[in-house]
Amino acid sequence: MTAESFEGQYVWHPAADDRSLANACLEVRAGRYRSAHEVIAETYGDVELRAHRSLILASEACDSDLAECWIAEDPTPEAALMWARVATLRALHAADKCDDRASALERIARAACVRASAMAPRDPTPWVAQLALARLHTFSERAPNGLLTAPVGPWKLFMHILRIDPFHREAHHRFLSYFFSRHGGSVNAAWDVAGFLAQRAPANSPLRLLPLVALVESHKPSEPLSYRTWEQPQWRSTALAIYQNWFPYVADYRFTPVVDLAYLAHALLMAQCTFEARAVLVAMEPYASCMPWSAFGEPAAQLSRARRICGLPIQGTS
Repeated sequence: MTAESFEGQYVWHPAADDRSLANACLEVRAGRYRSAHEVIAETYGDVELRAHRSLILASEACDSDLAECWIAEDPTPEAALMWARVATLRALHAADKCDDRASALERIARAACVRASAMAPRDPTPWVAQLALARLHTFSERAPNGLLTAPVGPWKLFMHILRIDPFHREAHHRFLSYFFSRHGGSVNAAWDVAGFLAQRAPANSPLRLLPLVALVESHKPSEPLSYRTWEQPQWRSTALAIYQNWFPYVADYRFTPVVDLAYLAHALLMAQCTFEARAVLVAMEPYASCMPWSAFGEPAAQLSRARRICGLPIQGTS
């Protein structure tokens, strides 16, 4: 990862400094899939990058027929994965909007995921796409020992993914989101699951950020004192431990992990750890993500506020 200077404008594109991915996104928007094939095909052996790139490309292709055309013309594992990703996003969007087509789109998505898994058995990404669909249903599978709330959920599917890749980032985030209140879960269950999953990950893993994600999800702006939660010793020490154990490794990342950095910077700032927050904000600039800032107001305004507090230039300045 190579840091770039801040020139007065935030860059919100999820590809960040992955130039190949950014170019492929442009090609997808133009209705061409060859570059998408190339950037997904080169990720064999890097399941995290494969998941990241395929999800971003799918979000670009979701409103077009590119995925359908691609798999019809060139039925490769990459085309099957893109189709599974696109079909899953469409099913989730339809369910969130209470669209009458939601059930049919979910069936299409599940079939696409099965096809993609069959074409690339060692790739956990199609299974992760299926896990994303889990929030559309209620599961009765019991949690393993060690969770105080013993939350039921799609544990079998999650465990299957872990057998392929024990610390798959997106799988953990998808699984955690199943327990969010807005998906029918509860604050206590989400905190319990986040803490359980984070503790089983290595100290230098980005999965250590899961409790911070759950904390943002539980935030209620209507409660004035909720902003003080991050100042509590438990959450302050969590943020500082991540800063000490994970953040030093970010410089070695192939591409900037913008969302993870944003969650860490936000938590440190809220915990009054301005020095550390400043370092994290510098590491992610000029790139920006909507979360976690959008949970507290307009994202650009919240990011500018954070940078201003840390003595950094904001959008429109240099």
